Amino acid sequence: MLEKDVQIISVDDHVIEHPNVWTDRLPAKFKEAGPNLVRDAVNGDHWVFEGAPAGNFALNAVVGRAKEDIAMDPRSYDDMRDGCHDIHERIKDMDIEGIHAQLNFPNMPGFAGTTLVNAKDKELALASIQAYNDFILDEWCAPYPDRQIPLMVVPWWDVDLTVKEIHRTADKGAKSFTFVELPHKLGMPSWHTDHWNPMLQAAQDREMPISIHFGSGGAPLGVSEEGMSTNFTVGISLFALNSAMATAELLLSPVFHNYPDVKFVLSEGGIGWVPYMLERIDYVWDRHRWYNDVNREVKPSENWSKNMFAPFIYDDAGIFSRHLIGIDNIMFESDYPHSDSNWPHTRKMLEESLANVPNDECAKIAEGNARRVYNFPRKG
Repeated sequence: MLEKDVQIISVDDHVIEHPNVWTDRLPAKFKEAGPNLVRDAVNGDHWVFEGAPAGNFALNAVVGRAKEDIAMDPRSYDDMRDGCHDIHERIKDMDIEGIHAQLNFPNMPGFAGTTLVNAKDKELALASIQAYNDFILDEWCAPYPDRQIPLMVVPWWDVDLTVKEIHRTADKGAKSFTFVELPHKLGMPSWHTDHWNPMLQAAQDREMPISIHFGSGGAPLGVSEEGMSTNFTVGISLFALNSAMATAELLLSPVFHNYPDVKFVLSEGGIGWVPYMLERIDYVWDRHRWYNDVNREVKPSENWSKNMFAPFIYDDAGIFSRHLIGIDNIMFESDYPHSDSNWPHTRKMLEESLANVPNDECAKIAEGNARRVYNFPRKG
């Protein structure tokens, strides 16, 4: 069971950036084209970037609503809890739900910063990414250093710039950076190439795990148009497929053989799929390694055990099969303030999920693994 002294750490939550994040930080020459919050009667509050619409809040800020009231709004900061965008109110909401610390993915920039990365003006893109990172480090995390784990965005269109931003932010206390699940789906080189080696080296050198959120690599392969629009239940149900694909791509690539201390955390794909995927990857590797461009000595699941991790929100199948996944590879996620969040009942529901799990395993899953992987020790 989950004991009362365990400080629950969620490794997947989200910040709804307040309207002045970029206008307060961007150089004057970028303020007009940079991210600006616009309010009008038709579209409510929405972001504009390089003069084009760049998203609103939709399911990303519905925390606290009853299930039957969740829809593709709110459309205004007035419609959401202040904890979505105000760090001091966020801490209060964390106390209510029984969460000690969080790692937050971005909202307006996209889970891996894709909206900013895709800017036509790359100088603007870099300035916007750095402004976001400084906001997270200086305004969001600094007031509560033992309650917030700083997660960065990197300019991944350029590996050299990415490496520089990793080092710049690590020097300021960053603990991780977000990245796309499947870079080849977004027109970039795959994990099988040496393109990402400088980034992987920097991540390893700075001991920064790479945090990958489901959906950062696009929609699940082959989902119908309706399944990603008028019946989004299909798309949401299948996003774990992206996590499974990323797992296969990484474990069967040279990444962990070349960079044995690099760590990846796969957010919001759940954990129930992991045992089958590891079994299948190992089986295929054993039978087909001799004629493929793959490492022939190390079983892929061995690299999972030391290099890859996955959190869950509520996953009975995963808890049941936790020893096939690895107790040291499982973490928890709350997903505040998104539609999967169980706020304000988060701790209660996690206690129910872990009711039949030994205390020492509960402590690792709810706290210890996140502290170890993210280099985020307890204070005092």
